[in-house]
Amino acid sequence: MAIISSHNSRPHKPAREPSSTYQVKPPAEESLLIPSPTSEEKNNPKPEEKIRPQQLADYIGQRDLKQVLEIAIAAAKSRREPLDHLLLYGPPGLGKTTMALILATEMGVKCQITTAPSLEKPRDIAGLLVNQKPGEILFIDEIHRLSKMAEEILYPAMEDSRLDITIGQGRSARTRSIPLNKFTIVGATTRIGALTSPLRDRFGLIQRLRFYEVDELAQIVNRTAKLLKTPITPEGALEIARRSRGTPRIANRLLRRVRDYLEVKASGDITGEIAAIALELFNVDPLGLDWTDQHLLRIIIENFNGGPVGLETLAAASGEDAQTLEEVQEPYLMQIGFIQRTHRGRIATAKAWQHLGYEPPQKQLSLFG
Repeated sequence: MAIISSHNSRPHKPAREPSSTYQVKPPAEESLLIPSPTSEEKNNPKPEEKIRPQQLADYIGQRDLKQVLEIAIAAAKSRREPLDHLLLYGPPGLGKTTMALILATEMGVKCQITTAPSLEKPRDIAGLLVNQKPGEILFIDEIHRLSKMAEEILYPAMEDSRLDITIGQGRSARTRSIPLNKFTIVGATTRIGALTSPLRDRFGLIQRLRFYEVDELAQIVNRTAKLLKTPITPEGALEIARRSRGTPRIANRLLRRVRDYLEVKASGDITGEIAAIALELFNVDPLGLDWTDQHLLRIIIENFNGGPVGLETLAAASGEDAQTLEEVQEPYLMQIGFIQRTHRGRIATAKAWQHLGYEPPQKQLSLFG
């Protein structure tokens, strides 16, 4: 009795694939509206496809992480063994997926990408594990969302390179072990505290990605602008970097928006002045706060006199759900010192009052000044 079902015989309903490799294969039948790529286009991919760095030397920032991985790569190559299992954690947009792809390039192997929610059934993850070739990298994003059953299948695969499957039910049930090739799992999560201890302890390397400094983001913006063939001055790159909230993904996104503004409303290079005007138009202020961030702070200041105000009350007043406020908006506002969480609720600090042009009351000045 096989654990993995055979391919569906009906060609118009292909079996669902729970994961994808980084190199996406074109469909068998292409639309007539989409022109086939020429040989020149195949050999010279679009600049947008080159934005992710391909080698560790091209990866900007995360100096401590790079040093650790350089040692791990060199040691694994000298022993001719796969890399040890690696867990990367930190806020979204800092380069966890990019780092997994770089590791595959440095080791000279393929990287298969999947997400934990797509591994719903045992056969999904079993199929991935059986098909891993020696030394290959399996990248599992949001690994803290793995189901309990999928997690237990991973344990022997990570420790002993074997897959344990149960055949039959009841008294006739028996366990069979299938040997696996030695490979590397790279897990990524934004919530390392949500991982169970048995899974977390099976990773040989656990590394945190930190927020980027402004000068590092400016280098990233300059590199991306060069790949996109968009002229930019050092002041323009610095202005975009300041408003990127310490995150490369946001920096690249803002650069594209400024590029759009430059092509439609201006000309020449992206200067500091043009970048500032464009980003103000897109409601991104000098500290990277967007309209929703400013709206949240104004509600705390204007409706509740700076707080404290409970999360549920704040969610009702702002029209956002409590989870979005707590996990998406509040972390950055707390990082820059604009909001403080207390046992009584959220409080807007004096810095937040002054940034939005309000005169902070004496109690805020005495607490946070």
